[in-house]
Amino acid sequence: MLLEALSSAILGLALALAASYRLPHRLPARPLVLSTGVAGALFGAFVMHSALEAGHLLVVLLGAVIVSVASLSLLLRPAGRLRRRSATA
Repeated sequence: MLLEALSSAILGLALALAASYRLPHRLPARPLVLSTGVAGALFGAFVMHSALEAGHLLVVLLGAVIVSVASLSLLLRPAGRLRRRSATA
């Protein structure tokens, strides 16, 4: 369990760092991005470990990555300005 938690936290941190370097203009402050990535990965590992029990390290880490990416995607802002049409158009 400790190995799963540590591995998933490192994976979440790596994903969050990659996202913050790749998309700095579309993400909020870096501490929020890093904590969201780690928290998402830990939550994903917890859910997968609860569902599968012990002995499935790779599947647990896959679940951690999926939930971490999903959590980070919720932080993304639109790339450009939103165009608003007038009511008469």
